[in-house]
Amino acid sequence: MKVTKEMYDKELQAQYGQFLTLITINKKKWGLRILDKLARLVSKGNKVKGVVNKTLYISSTTTQKHKIRTRIYRPKGVTKTLPVMVYFHGGGYMMGLPEIANTFYTDIIKRKDIVIVAPDYRKSQKHPFPAGFNDCYDTLLWVRDNANKLNIDPSKIIVAGHSGGGGMTAAITLKARDTGDVKLAFQMPIYPMIDHRMITESSKMMGSTMWDAEINAKAWGLYLRNIRGDVPKYASPSLNEDYSGFPPTISFVGDLEPFYDENIAYIKALKKADIPVKFKIFKGGYHAFEIGSPKSTMGKAGNAFQLDAFEEFYDKYIQ
Repeated sequence: MKVTKEMYDKELQAQYGQFLTLITINKKKWGLRILDKLARLVSKGNKVKGVVNKTLYISSTTTQKHKIRTRIYRPKGVTKTLPVMVYFHGGGYMMGLPEIANTFYTDIIKRKDIVIVAPDYRKSQKHPFPAGFNDCYDTLLWVRDNANKLNIDPSKIIVAGHSGGGGMTAAITLKARDTGDVKLAFQMPIYPMIDHRMITESSKMMGSTMWDAEINAKAWGLYLRNIRGDVPKYASPSLNEDYSGFPPTISFVGDLEPFYDENIAYIKALKKADIPVKFKIFKGGYHAFEIGSPKSTMGKAGNAFQLDAFEEFYDKYIQ
């Protein structure tokens, strides 16, 4: 499927060229390394204004001596026990860091008093599956086991993430359901990256800005390169066939991005299993349009949708 600039919402077309250029750079090994290092140089340690910012290092349960750098955000002046959101940042499993989502953290904490815990999990450029997945699950279990230290309620845990982080959210939710280790209040896998097979029409999109079929194949190739035999469902959550016992779910997606079809299938499967879902399709939207074009009408609508849905589910499933 070929996507052209004119197919996008008119306001979003302004960013078409710059994000298409970003994809082109990311397709090169050197470009991916440089952009990831640049993001770390610019963003690592950046603080969310108006909240308490902390960095802790969590011990890995699977890799000796490995420590997971983890950012923790808490509303200032709030001493009562709070719910917690464990957030997994985006970047196609291959790049990124927690600080790239600082705007999202700010918006969430403005809506409700909540602690956010965000791990800087290992990325697939150096550490393919299951390294990053293990880091994220270790973080979830650490949150559960350190509720007193964090002053959070372990019965009120939310998991969330965008794009690759949304895929990680879906995978962590799946394992938590399978093991019974943690009962999640709800999950927010926003336009998640969840199907390595790339068998749908939308997954073959070329010319789509921010993310296309070529960079998608590259990202999956990096993430799964050490797997021999069948791909585990925790690596590619769309392989799961049983959605019973899942927590309530919030998500949205643009209809002109590669993850569109797999996201629709995921939501349909949840609804079929009678899981409460809040979901919206944005016509003419590219991948992560609310981040790339936050001041556009659609960008504002996408952000408002996820925040309003978060507030609604918080009131319904947390309090």
